[in-house]
Amino acid sequence: MPSIRARATTTVRGIVTSGLIVGLITGVSACSVVGSGDDGAEPADRVVLVTHESFNLPDELVARFEDETGLELTVRPAGDAGTLTNKLVLTRDNPTGDVAFGVDNAFASRAVAEGVFAPYAAELPEGAEAFALPGDPGEGAGLLTPVDTGNVCVNVDDTWFAERGQQPPATLEDLRKPAYRDLLVVPGAATSSPGMAFLLATIAEYGDRWPDYWADLMANGAKLTDGWSDAYQAEFTQGGGPGTRPIVVSYDSSPAFTLDEEGGTTTSALLDTCLRQVEYAGVLAGADNPDGAEQLVDFLLSDDVQAALPESMYVFPVSSAVELPEDWARFARQPEAPYELDPAEVDANRDAWLREWSDVTSR
Repeated sequence: MPSIRARATTTVRGIVTSGLIVGLITGVSACSVVGSGDDGAEPADRVVLVTHESFNLPDELVARFEDETGLELTVRPAGDAGTLTNKLVLTRDNPTGDVAFGVDNAFASRAVAEGVFAPYAAELPEGAEAFALPGDPGEGAGLLTPVDTGNVCVNVDDTWFAERGQQPPATLEDLRKPAYRDLLVVPGAATSSPGMAFLLATIAEYGDRWPDYWADLMANGAKLTDGWSDAYQAEFTQGGGPGTRPIVVSYDSSPAFTLDEEGGTTTSALLDTCLRQVEYAGVLAGADNPDGAEQLVDFLLSDDVQAALPESMYVFPVSSAVELPEDWARFARQPEAPYELDPAEVDANRDAWLREWSDVTSR
C-alpha cells in the first residue's frame, strides 16, 4: 500500500470521491488529536503508536481498546512508509513511541537491520502467516507482525478505452507501445511508496534491463508526479478531477471506489502488473510501555480491526477469517502471482536503484 497528509499526497489507497477524501482526512485528523503525548499520562497508562499518516480506525474500535486495556492510545503520524522508516532508524536509541505500524516490505529489512524493533511473536490469525516477513529468527521473524496487505498495480479507465474502441493495455510491456503514448501517469519512485513499488515491479520483471524499460516509458510520454494523489486525483481520467490520462499506477483495491450508476465499476487493475505490499507492526526496542505495545499489536490483529481495514485504510486484512465489504468482494480483485523481491535485495540496492531511476527519468 502508500496519505492525507504527507502520505495523503502519496499513498492514499484507491480513494476517489471527495466525500471519502474528506472523511478520511477527518478521521486521520481525529487520530492525530487523540493523544498528543503531552497530556501528562504516565507511560504505563498510555501506549504510543508511531505510524504513517494513512492510519485510521473507527473511533469505536479505538475506544473499545482503551476501555478493555485501560490504556490511552496516542497516535503519532510520521509521513509515508519510507519517511516513517527513516524516522524510526534515526530515533532507535530514543524511540518516540511504543509500537510502529506501517513499515512495509520494501523498507522492513532496513528497520530490522538497524535494530529498531524488539522481539514479539504475536499469535497470528488464520492466513496471516503467508504474509510474514521472510528471514530467520532475529532477522525479521518474531520482530514484525503482518497487519495488512495490498498490491500496487497499473489501473486503466475502461470507459475511456471503450468510448474510443481502443484496447487497453494488459501488461507492463504493453506500456511501451505507441498506442499508449502520453496516456500513462506514474507517482515518482523517489517521492511515494506506490511509485517505489512500481519501480520494484519493473525491476522484478526486467532485471538488469529495467533502466531501458523506464527510458522507453519516458520516451513514450509517461508523466511523473510527486505522489499518488497527484497522479490519481489530478491526472487520471477517473480520479474525480480534470485528468486526461486513462492509465495510472494505483492499487488493486481502486476499482472498488469507481462505481457507476449501474452497480459496476469504471476501472480495472491490471493484475499482471502488480507488486505486493505488506504492512507490519512491531514493538519498538526501548519502548516505555512494552506490555502495552504487545497489547496494541494484538489489537491490530483482532477480527474487528482486520474487518475494518478495507473501509478505514483501503487495504486488505491479512486474516482470511474476516469477510470483505461487498464492493471489495466484487471489484477489488487481487493478483494470483504478484511480483515480489527479496527484502534483503531491496535493502541492499534501494539507494542505487533510486539514483539510477532519477537519472533515467530526468534525461
